[in-house]
Amino acid sequence: MSLQPPAPDPVGDNRKIIHVDMDAFYASVEQRDDPGLRGRPVAVGGSRARGVVAAASYEARGYGVRSAMPSVTALRRCPDLVFVPPRFDVYRSVSQQIRAIFARYTDQIEPLSLDEAYLDVTSDRAGLGSATAIAEAIRAAIREETGLTASAGVSYNKFIAKLASDQNKPDGICIIPPARGPAFVAALPVKRFHGVGPVTARKMEALGILTGQDLRERPLDVLQRHFGSYADYLHGAARGIDHRPVRAHREAKSVGAERTFENDLTERDALRAALERVVEAAWVRIERSGVAGRTVTMKLRYSDFRTITRARSTGHPITERAQFLAIGFDLLDQQLPVAGGVRLLGLTLSGLNVAHGGEDGPSQAELPL
Repeated sequence: MSLQPPAPDPVGDNRKIIHVDMDAFYASVEQRDDPGLRGRPVAVGGSRARGVVAAASYEARGYGVRSAMPSVTALRRCPDLVFVPPRFDVYRSVSQQIRAIFARYTDQIEPLSLDEAYLDVTSDRAGLGSATAIAEAIRAAIREETGLTASAGVSYNKFIAKLASDQNKPDGICIIPPARGPAFVAALPVKRFHGVGPVTARKMEALGILTGQDLRERPLDVLQRHFGSYADYLHGAARGIDHRPVRAHREAKSVGAERTFENDLTERDALRAALERVVEAAWVRIERSGVAGRTVTMKLRYSDFRTITRARSTGHPITERAQFLAIGFDLLDQQLPVAGGVRLLGLTLSGLNVAHGGEDGPSQAELPL
């Protein structure tokens, strides 16, 4: 079935959004600082014996090595993989350099992690004349001042800008103006949509939804029946619509990770081993975010899809992975034995010590992409 493109989004069309994403950030910093690693497949984190990959160089990605992958799996795919320990103090320092570059062009900066951020450049404070020119200036400054490369997506809303930044990686730029937005989204696999994880992607595939076009053809009430409150976001995204503003100093509510298992787990040792892997992935994100929190929450989904959460708060911030894991183990042990098996396990840290900021929107003066 052929559909006419949706009408332009009157709110989003006025915004000029850049999503900047550093290229293989942790691994690129290590290759920059150690010339012996350049051109070699590098994994940050983990070890040859155990652990989880926190980041992989593009050379390693060519072998199928990815972040959050168990080290043993990564080694099977790439026997010559070089493991290096993470240096989060260095990554934070470089991230601060990059944010200082952003601040030359806009005050409207919403960091997502150490290596990516949204920028609203609608007001064109630097007087460069277009959002594309600003993005290119930022990328050039990052290369000159840090020795690293960044990719950028330039568009009229956050959803498309983030998709666009991944389009021409590494060291690329992609510009999607309002007239091209709906068609750009329609052609993409839905598994690339921000917020559509593996479980949701499989559910969509079972419904015959493989592309943005497939998603756009599904009425809102059908999406609501299958995806609940998430349906409104999906319905708009499939049409290239996203009204979310860039929020400077956005407050993070929690940081963590979860994992869905191919086979349900029932044994204590298997569940504890799985929780260790979840903690490895979660702690990478916690370190990357530079936060500490006081509440640990465990999420368990059983084989019958019943889901429970259990939480524990401490009187002081949790700053060590071992303490985070120990509380997770205690929360898990309280639910054992399990009947019927566990299909998903997650652990998050909340009550974070992050700064609060305003949510005032940017000036809406016209600026070309």
